[in-house]
Amino acid sequence: MTAGRFAPSPTGELHVGNLRTAILAWLFAHSTGRQFLLRVEDLDRVRAGAEETQLAELAAVGLSWDGEVTRQSQRRLHYDDAVSRLRRDGLLFECFCTRRDVAEAASAPHVLPGHYPGTCRDVPEAERMAARRVRPAALRLRTDVGQFEVHDVLHGRYTGAVDDFVVVRNDGVPAYNLAVVVDDAEQAIDQVVRGDDLLTSAPRQAYLGSLLGLPPVEYAHVPLALNPERRRLAKRDGAVTLEALAAEGWEASAVSAVILRSLGLPDSSLEAALSVFDPSRLPREPWIVDPSHLSSTDAAPVRPNR
Repeated sequence: MTAGRFAPSPTGELHVGNLRTAILAWLFAHSTGRQFLLRVEDLDRVRAGAEETQLAELAAVGLSWDGEVTRQSQRRLHYDDAVSRLRRDGLLFECFCTRRDVAEAASAPHVLPGHYPGTCRDVPEAERMAARRVRPAALRLRTDVGQFEVHDVLHGRYTGAVDDFVVVRNDGVPAYNLAVVVDDAEQAIDQVVRGDDLLTSAPRQAYLGSLLGLPPVEYAHVPLALNPERRRLAKRDGAVTLEALAAEGWEASAVSAVILRSLGLPDSSLEAALSVFDPSRLPREPWIVDPSHLSSTDAAPVRPNR
């Protein structure tokens, strides 16, 4: 059985944009006969209690998932195995660059903005030994392509640049691009629905998957929720989390209904939305969230209980 997934990082409460993406991932999975899995991406920053809060928030808007919740922190052996395979095939090299080093080198005319310029790719062994005494090394993928193509349900064919990206950070923690590729393959996830800010990372991940001999995945990068200034939605924008909206008198079911309406779907239930779900009819523009409207009984699409 194949699956789709939602994979939050436990750093705080989910805002309505996160919940919208989770609902979309659920709809995509169930409309195509896939299971819907939940994975907690807790390799990096973790806030105490955030995982429990997020699971409760997802359940409150009507989402359920198949099987047990998985956590990246419990899957290090899978990542270590992938790193060993890449190392065995000569596809990794040590990098001793700081972020500042990369940023300054990446400003050169021949380097794409934000991409690694290859500084440590062919450093002689003697120099690497000296560098190890100064700082620990990250491990980067030794790529032999400049770009890679993926297919996205909403964006069609997308070709993005692929550089020598980090697969293990210099603190020994597996990088996001490695972990998600390994996790998705091991969990039989062949459908990845997430925010379209991550579209540019898909070619890197698909290329890494091809090197590891993993099955390709189907992508669907969905529009983000933005604030009225068209910046990424955040708690600082006001009442945009379930907890903050509850303080304004909103029930979770009303928040779910607002999200479904923003997608042009029936707002009575997730099951009603699923019955007519058609990816080709989804909005392609960002959802502009005005917290002053969400907290007003006059402007809100669904009246909260006061």
